[in-house]
Amino acid sequence: MTETRKLLEAAAYLRAPTPSGHADREWDNRQRAIIAAFAKTHGYTVVAEFRDEAAHGVDSIPERPGFRAMLDYIAGNGLRYIIVESPYCFARGLTAQATGNEFLQMLGISLIPASAPGFFTEDTQTALLVRQVFRDVARLEKIWLVAKLKAARMRQKADTGKCGGRRRYAEVRPEVVALAKELHAHGMSLRKISTELAARGYLTAGQRPYVATAVRSMLR
Repeated sequence: MTETRKLLEAAAYLRAPTPSGHADREWDNRQRAIIAAFAKTHGYTVVAEFRDEAAHGVDSIPERPGFRAMLDYIAGNGLRYIIVESPYCFARGLTAQATGNEFLQMLGISLIPASAPGFFTEDTQTALLVRQVFRDVARLEKIWLVAKLKAARMRQKADTGKCGGRRRYAEVRPEVVALAKELHAHGMSLRKISTELAARGYLTAGQRPYVATAVRSMLR
């Protein structure tokens, strides 16, 4: 199978508004026939079919069992196209349709209604509105997250007196800091303290003596 052929594989999604029955089977057969005809004409290969029974058009799309099963299948298969008979068979109402399509686009999946292929690609007023709502929600979530992290940092600073940045020597090597302060109290210079620390085996992570500026930081 060529890469082009792989890219044109699609899943068919059917929605039955009533429980199984004779009329329901006719509904399914109609959707299936329209999807198959569209796929054949436009070069798609339907490799899987998913269906939700007694799913109302306004039901939350991601919560439909058949729809969730289809997303799980796509996650493991790599399909990038879903074909439905019509926008109405996907969801009822322009807002629900546009919102559901936006959800799929976020997953990198293209939704194609066989009866109106350009329905979700045209910049209708509803589609533009839904996109703006999604952008606004994402922006608000980012603002909320930033505020939450800032509050957490302020609480940490209030509790510990420090938040973020490099850890102080007193936090990483408290025994070295204690010894440096003791030597400084005996009148040793920064360089002499560095030499004495090295003589006692207290070296940096790179196994080098602490420089004078590092000793100064320890004494603060």
